[in-house]
Amino acid sequence: MPEKILIIDDDMDTLRLVGLMLQRQGYQITAANNGTQGLEKAISDHPDLILLDVMMPDMDGYEVAQKLRQNSATAGIPILMFTAKSQLDDKVTGFEAGADDYLTKPTHPSELQAHVKALLARSVKSPAPTKATGPLSDRAFTIGVLSARGGLGVSTLAVNLGSSLQKYAEGDVIVAEMTPGIGTLGRDMGTFDLGGLVEILSTTTNEITRDKVESTLITHETNLKLLLASDKPSDIQLIDALPQYEMLFNRLTSLAQFLVLDFGAGLPRFSETLLSQCDHVIVIVEGLTNSVKHTRVLLDNILDLEIDKSQLSVVMSNRVRSEVLLSRDRVLENLGYPIAVSLTPAPELFTQAIRMHKPAVFYQKESLTAQQFAKLATIMTEHEAAKK
Repeated sequence: MPEKILIIDDDMDTLRLVGLMLQRQGYQITAANNGTQGLEKAISDHPDLILLDVMMPDMDGYEVAQKLRQNSATAGIPILMFTAKSQLDDKVTGFEAGADDYLTKPTHPSELQAHVKALLARSVKSPAPTKATGPLSDRAFTIGVLSARGGLGVSTLAVNLGSSLQKYAEGDVIVAEMTPGIGTLGRDMGTFDLGGLVEILSTTTNEITRDKVESTLITHETNLKLLLASDKPSDIQLIDALPQYEMLFNRLTSLAQFLVLDFGAGLPRFSETLLSQCDHVIVIVEGLTNSVKHTRVLLDNILDLEIDKSQLSVVMSNRVRSEVLLSRDRVLENLGYPIAVSLTPAPELFTQAIRMHKPAVFYQKESLTAQQFAKLATIMTEHEAAKK
């Protein structure tokens, strides 16, 4: 059966010319003359390759590519952007939006055919969906977790929240460490296969397919799926691989019902880029004066990214019992943001859970800590339901 190529372009001459060239090579061609129609055809026809123009009136090619990557029915289809734009920044924007390859108009037929053949050869054909879905229907509800500074338990919160969300999930739950070189979850959860994130960030964007990302996930004995960062300090240099981060994010959102992203501390460029695409953001604060001050600045920075305040939740996490810790009311007063959940100190529980290589909420399912994380998971599922 011939491979099917969908051409999305508002220029009818381009549609006819390119379509004819590819038909002569034995491909089955379908066409759409605007972005909205292109998205509908991509979902209903499930082509093997999409040839996508950038400059279109109703929805440009960058937006179309992003929507294609956000839907599990179309996330794995290779995209070849075809445009008159030739500047480097335009190409980078295309790759960040989800394109696998890029051609500049006008192009010679043999060049077009070579790129098409190369993309089809290295892509893994995705099975057709059992039913058509809307552009965002299968996208994971994505939760970003971060703190103003290190050592506040971002990874601990992420993995225990992910484990708690499994109770409510009909699909998979993924917890992904996003900062290379400082990963902790792998060893805490009893696996030494720590190469997932580094493997993805070290490759080219057109190699970051849905199947590629799925193959790097580790399935924990609790059925939680993990994308793990290495603990090799020199890997931190990969933190600037923004196109790879964007592509990874898009692929991960097509693989689960809930996606919990461990952004670590601070607000590096990749965090700024991805946080605005999350459905909800959790910021951790500790009951210490400087922690509260730093967190207030971080929260203000996050709002500067045009993230709505309703998408933010603050979790107060006190790691140790101490008389110098501020009360919840004092933290609330100084922070100026509501606190969704307060996690009481449970150092012995977390230490023992790590020894057993399990999330604390799974290790002691009836503990106060488990109840507090269950409350946080309930809040997240309510936000997910409101989004639907």
